Amino acid sequence: MHAQQYYAVGLMSGTSLDGLDIAYSSYTKDGENWSFELLKSKSVSYSEVLESDLRNSVKMSALELTELHSEYGRFLAEQVRIFIEEEKIVELDVIGSHGHTVFHNPDKGYTLQIGDALWIHKIIEKTVVADFRVQDVVLGGQGAPLVPVGDKSLFSEYDYRVNLGGFANISFEKEGREIAFDICPVNTILNKFANRLGLDYDDKGSISKSGKIIPEMLKKLDGIDFYKMEYPKSLGVEWNEEMIFPIIDFYEKESIEDLLSTFTHHIANQISETLIGKDKTVLLSGGGVYNDFLISLIKERTSHKLVIADQKITDFKEAIIFGFLAILRIRNEVNCLAEVTGAEKDHSTGIIYNFNTAEK
Repeated sequence: MHAQQYYAVGLMSGTSLDGLDIAYSSYTKDGENWSFELLKSKSVSYSEVLESDLRNSVKMSALELTELHSEYGRFLAEQVRIFIEEEKIVELDVIGSHGHTVFHNPDKGYTLQIGDALWIHKIIEKTVVADFRVQDVVLGGQGAPLVPVGDKSLFSEYDYRVNLGGFANISFEKEGREIAFDICPVNTILNKFANRLGLDYDDKGSISKSGKIIPEMLKKLDGIDFYKMEYPKSLGVEWNEEMIFPIIDFYEKESIEDLLSTFTHHIANQISETLIGKDKTVLLSGGGVYNDFLISLIKERTSHKLVIADQKITDFKEAIIFGFLAILRIRNEVNCLAEVTGAEKDHSTGIIYNFNTAEK
């Protein structure tokens, strides 16, 4: 008989490298319905050295990457240990760790998230579920997005759920099927422009708002073939290198303000085109919701009701969901949908680390 209430810690490191999100939540199952309560949460900024290592991990040698995999796993474990002590957490059934994505190319059959979960299990002495994406790729899927099961179970009152993180992704129900896919890059690109000005990010989109659209650049961005592809589809940092940066580099003599403005318009275009129908409710979450200029552009382009999640949900939604996915995994219940990722079948994904063993 499965328990009807669980306590989980979810860990999320986004592609925008703004730090580690830790969410401690309770999850309750009542019949077929799940609900949750975010009990405690914390964001941990990376040191300059660790952020640099994670940012440059795609260029590392095999030995360097192996060392970082272990180092980052110990970092995750230590941050969870501190969090548990600070918050005096006693009840904890499982830890769900997304890890940090280095490579993601499902069309070639691989994806890699680093952060050795055995270190988390060893130090915390609790069951850990990690490596959520690999099994789906092996089953022919995109390995992403993984949040739709959480969206469907925990945020079902909204017609669309859009996360504005390193990349934008969306989930919604269509003709009884759950649909989800990556839309376009967001903070992975916007933050890079801000970095050129010595800033971590474009606060409230004020810099992009001050710039002007570069029409030819916007046309090239909006014309990228990926946007015309049918789902399932997903994005990774390598895709930015291949598809986005060549276009940006062509206009490198333009001002940062104009480049930022143009790319922000591009994001708004792609998101609004994805929100089909009329007068639906759209839950927006992720760091991009703090970009007032981006949100205003999306509002101009759609008749839907945009609902910005409260700050805690905005900041920790993905960590909350990875805690939930870990619970489904230890219950051996479906947490990854074939119709979303394109895999051969629905499945329960994630490697379980417990009692110094690792099992699928």
